Amino acid sequence: MAVTVVTDSSARLEPEVLARWGIQQVPLHVLVDGLDLLDEVDQVPSDVYAHAHVTTAGATPADLAECYRRALAVSGGDGVVAVHLSAALSSTFSSAVGAAREFGAAVRVVNSRSAAAGVGFVAQAAARAAADGADLDAVEAAARAAVPRGHAFIVVHRLDNLRRSGRIGTAASWLGTALSLKPLLRLDVDGRLVLSQRIRTASKAHAALVDAVAEVVGDAPATLAVHHVDNHDGAAEIGAALGERLPHVDAMSISDMGPVLSVHVGGGAVGVCVTVDAP
Repeated sequence: MAVTVVTDSSARLEPEVLARWGIQQVPLHVLVDGLDLLDEVDQVPSDVYAHAHVTTAGATPADLAECYRRALAVSGGDGVVAVHLSAALSSTFSSAVGAAREFGAAVRVVNSRSAAAGVGFVAQAAARAAADGADLDAVEAAARAAVPRGHAFIVVHRLDNLRRSGRIGTAASWLGTALSLKPLLRLDVDGRLVLSQRIRTASKAHAALVDAVAEVVGDAPATLAVHHVDNHDGAAEIGAALGERLPHVDAMSISDMGPVLSVHVGGGAVGVCVTVDAP
């Protein structure tokens, strides 16, 4: 058998990608008007970010333990490497660490320190190592090596959602609302969402996003994922601009950000996740 990789639904991995690499996925929770919906399992309203009474929750210890148990069985006892949403953004990682204790050293939990496709990139790095026949230690090492190669940036059109969810300081939220700024945010090395630049218009913010991605990629081979919340046109424009700036990058996708993250960043948001290939 082979080491099995587990991730959570924040990773935005398509079903065919999950199937290709044998990645198991545990859903996160979206609570809408008191109804607990499972991401990628239940039908979540496309405009969930606009609902007045909506929150999100990480995967529970019970969810995670059951997923790890299945994954361990699939691995034939070779072990599990679990890659999850940044610990600074979700309770899922801490719950995962607790759930993994039941399985001893057979389940290794990795903090991606990222979100959306950034989580998926780390999970796929681990899955590729597993597919090549690497043992549990080596698959875990492949996942951990992929973490610092990742970068994530996002332009948020309003900071109200982030303010309500507590994902960014109240002072920054007030500033963005009061002055109609379109801030460029990024995930720092610890996977925390921080303010990168204060920008007054969406067009300039999108240009700054492209500049930031181009700077971290440089001439290196990389894979990019452009995400959006109900803003496909904006995402397509950013994708086209990145294609012009980085013609050597031939792996880029455009997709929605998913309901869990959209609740926190709000409508119109556009982000880019990057993984720079290992030398």
